[in-house]
Amino acid sequence: MLTSSPTDGLRFAFGTLSVLPVRVRRWDREAARGGMLCAPVVGLVVGGCAALPGLLLLFLGAGPLLAAVASVAVPAALTRGLHLDGLADTADGLGSGKPADEALRIMKQSDIGPFGVLTLVLVLLAQVAVLAQLYQDSWPRGGLAALTSAVAARLALTLAARTGVPAARPEGLGAAVAGVV
Repeated sequence: MLTSSPTDGLRFAFGTLSVLPVRVRRWDREAARGGMLCAPVVGLVVGGCAALPGLLLLFLGAGPLLAAVASVAVPAALTRGLHLDGLADTADGLGSGKPADEALRIMKQSDIGPFGVLTLVLVLLAQVAVLAQLYQDSWPRGGLAALTSAVAARLALTLAARTGVPAARPEGLGAAVAGVV
């Protein structure tokens, strides 16, 4: 049995929530708990990485729209689109109007349906529109918004992993982290 290390939670968080080359040494409930508690730290890194290209593009003379697109694209790349995939799956499941068991089956499929596509397009457009406006009004405010949104999104994971919040299905990452906080 592996001895617990203070870095196990950080490794779990970065290894499961980002593409950053972190080796996850433990995949158990204790590491999952640490990982979900450290999820906002991943958000801090992802958000900082999202703000940097936007601010750099503005500094180099690009417009706020291009800066916003870059800032929205970076978290998608750094997280393997995990949050976008989950959003599309949820939209497809809920949009199907099917009973819970069938909706979960739809959400588990690897393809994307019309509700998922529509939801992704609208959400990404909204994110770009808001960031473009913020970058236009104030570069620091736009960069801070990119950072804050990434931290808040990962903090939502911490809150969703608290005791009493069940996983939607008994397998997968949700089941591994359900109720660990």
